[in-house]
Amino acid sequence: MASIGNFFRRSLRRSGRKGGPEESCGAEKQPCRAPQGKAGERSSLLAAAGQFFFEYLVVVSLKKTPDGLYEPKISYQFPKREHLLRGQREEEERLLQAIPLFCFPDGSSSAPACDFRSETFSFVLTNADGSRKIGYCRRLLPSGRGVRLPEVFCIISCLGCFGLFSKILDEVEKRRQISMAVIYPFMQGLREAPFPAPGKTVTIKSFIPDSGTELIELTRPLDAHLEHVEFQALLQRLSPSLILHIFASAVLERRLIFLAQELSVLSQCIHAVAALLYPFTWAHTYIPVVPECLLDTVCCPTPFMVGIQMRHLERVLEQPMEEALIVDLCEGKIIRALGDEEEILPSKLQSEMLSSLSRHNNNNNEHTPEQLNTLVSEAFVQFFVRVVGHYPSHIKWSRGGSGSFQERPFCKALGSKAARRFLKRFVKTNMFCLFIQEAERSRIPQEAYFQRKIAEYQEQKKHRRDS
Repeated sequence: MASIGNFFRRSLRRSGRKGGPEESCGAEKQPCRAPQGKAGERSSLLAAAGQFFFEYLVVVSLKKTPDGLYEPKISYQFPKREHLLRGQREEEERLLQAIPLFCFPDGSSSAPACDFRSETFSFVLTNADGSRKIGYCRRLLPSGRGVRLPEVFCIISCLGCFGLFSKILDEVEKRRQISMAVIYPFMQGLREAPFPAPGKTVTIKSFIPDSGTELIELTRPLDAHLEHVEFQALLQRLSPSLILHIFASAVLERRLIFLAQELSVLSQCIHAVAALLYPFTWAHTYIPVVPECLLDTVCCPTPFMVGIQMRHLERVLEQPMEEALIVDLCEGKIIRALGDEEEILPSKLQSEMLSSLSRHNNNNNEHTPEQLNTLVSEAFVQFFVRVVGHYPSHIKWSRGGSGSFQERPFCKALGSKAARRFLKRFVKTNMFCLFIQEAERSRIPQEAYFQRKIAEYQEQKKHRRDS
């Protein structure tokens, strides 16, 4: 078990901020290096249309150990991967060893049950080369009578689209209650279908005994930057002011711990917090559901964003960890804070975001989840438009085509003293450095949606000046 934990700490490790060397983390030590992966990394997770939906489906079951406890094991993998190179095979074997830990992060408390509500959650795995895979999980209790063992159907994919895969898992669960044999023709049909372009639909034909052939339509959201998020879960559990305190902590890349009973709540809420940072991405440790054997992740001295089941709260608080923001998603409150969260964001912009969030929070029953995602995201995108949207005019381009970002004039360009004070702190974060690195490489913007919002804002300013 320890070897798998150490594998994860090593595999999550990524390069640090610009010019910074990568550090090593010995197997015998606690996690001394924050993984530098990007939460919801768009370059690898939000892939182009036409790719396969998934790499494989694994079924994780509980097996009784000699000491009477239950240990999660992969009982089935579809399809079996063949003809892999030695390095690829070894990497896959290590990942397949670790997947059960995330499907049953409860550890030794997993046990048979006679009643169990299905739950959907996801996790992110980072390979040694920095590439990422997402595990979409449906934990369920098979049909039958009496006490039964829950099992997890986990779809491994490099594509980030939680809503779409949640619908696929609905179909998997429906077939599981009929027969395991009905699942695999459906998954084979899905595997042969191309991943649709944003806003497009793909139709899967699937035969179900006693029902005939069904046509299952899977539609990809039009806005790619919102296809791996559901803000409603966050708004239902936290007040707008607390969401802004969490956002402020995340923007400055602090340590954040989220607590909840349900895996689905942890997964949805942490993905939502990471999505608030668009067009930037969280550039450190990111584990939406921390397995029991990796609880010492909270001792990491560098930034992290992690989700932990509420029953581990006492163990977490006993850890020798540094300052962190600890959020209770069950009670909708902050358990531990640094104390300055309300002072981080420029007060005027913070008031505008608070007003927008409060309005959407009060009227969230009037909007579909997709509409709510767009409305909430817009408030935070506008914050970044107004604070950093002038960055293109502060990249100096050489004749050779390379760009050089001019940090000092960029920070001084804002009229508001409070905004300048915030910006001087924000430009030192990894997420901003990584964003600017991409901008310096090419005159073609990486985030078309964000660039469109910048252009709209600048046009509005011009219109106000001219009127």
